[in-house]
Amino acid sequence: MAVIGAVALGILVGLAAPDAAKELKPLGDGFVNLIKMMISPVIFCTIVLGVGSVRKAAKVGAVGGLALGYFLVMSTVALGIGLVVGNILDPGSGLHLTEAAKEAGAAEAGDSESTTQFLLGIVPTTLVSAFTEGEVLQTLMVALLIGFALQAMGSAGEPVLRGIGHIQKLVFRVLAMVMWVAPVGAFGAIAAVVGETGLDALKALAVIMIGFYVTCAVFVFIVLGALLRAVSGVNIFALLKYLGREFLLILSTSSSESALPRLIAKMEHLGVSRPVVGITVPTGYSFNLDGTAIYLTMASLFIAEAMGDPLSLGQQISLLIFMVIASKGAAGVTGAGLATLAGGLQSHRPELVDGVGLIVGIDRFMSEARALTNFAGNSVATVLVGTWTKEIDDDRVRRVLSGELPFDESSLQDSTLPEDSADASAGTDGEVPEPRSDSPKDVLSTAKGDS
Repeated sequence: MAVIGAVALGILVGLAAPDAAKELKPLGDGFVNLIKMMISPVIFCTIVLGVGSVRKAAKVGAVGGLALGYFLVMSTVALGIGLVVGNILDPGSGLHLTEAAKEAGAAEAGDSESTTQFLLGIVPTTLVSAFTEGEVLQTLMVALLIGFALQAMGSAGEPVLRGIGHIQKLVFRVLAMVMWVAPVGAFGAIAAVVGETGLDALKALAVIMIGFYVTCAVFVFIVLGALLRAVSGVNIFALLKYLGREFLLILSTSSSESALPRLIAKMEHLGVSRPVVGITVPTGYSFNLDGTAIYLTMASLFIAEAMGDPLSLGQQISLLIFMVIASKGAAGVTGAGLATLAGGLQSHRPELVDGVGLIVGIDRFMSEARALTNFAGNSVATVLVGTWTKEIDDDRVRRVLSGELPFDESSLQDSTLPEDSADASAGTDGEVPEPRSDSPKDVLSTAKGDS
């Protein structure tokens, strides 16, 4: 409720005093940076505890391979949908590119990086540099290596697992403290963007923006919803309602990363096993960017039309194939979607790069839909992978989504740590046991609760 009030107040301040509102941008940036500060330790602890507690390494590899295969297919589907809708809307015709827009587009292209650089960037400089540089995939790689090493150590690694369990408790306690300033961050972020662009700035580009929002909604509720119902028997509306607070946080900060720790905790509370959550969620944040994929194709068609150089069908298909690869690097690029779009066009159709400046003004608003769609896609993916690998408690899913087992928002601030947090994470046969259903506070031994 505090975040909702802060967003409303930020909009009013942005409209009433735009110049003063622009100066509030550091409040939003500071809050997002605080959240990003916590992402690496959260992912590290979650994955090490998840992988290290499973005795069979092949089980982890099967989960990761299945998740990556699903991510590739769904990203391609999202790109295809964006291509179809972009051709139907034809939003860029009739627009004219200004010199200021050209300069903005060239600046974004300069900030992008190639796919090769992205892939090489997965390997950290040192074992600890992944934490200091804040690279999600580098943290993922280090955590997997340490998790597999602890697997190989057997019982000798249990004290280490127990220690990491204590560290994770500390990390989530700090996260709970950070979340207290969420209303301040939301107020600053919304006030700054409204003060900078105003409402009139949206009118000229309303067609592509509304079209993009509608396309994302269709993808989430129809494509992902039908898949979720067919595979897991879960209602997409019930799942999204369960994640309502996370969507509000994303909407106010325009960053799906701000809700990553909460998604990990809530997916485990839902009944998905720890290894599936620990592998699928962080990997999905880099490889399952459905909203970004839709944005890339729609924006590419928009820019080509606006610059009077529309793409032929063959060029569109070629661009789609290229974007399948380029979209995988979006998480490793500053500015994510916008810079990836510029980098993709620069490599594929350099003459269109200047047109990126046309959508710089509304990219902040379109990034809301990108982040929300990416988050929805990752939450659905976690449930689907859990179902395919039989690592989900179907009865618990039903009870949680029906409200019978509500998520305990205060449990992260519980100062106690279960004595068996590391040992009980694996059964006698090395498998992760079904989550306990007696109390929401006792369900998780890793991401125990939320902010």
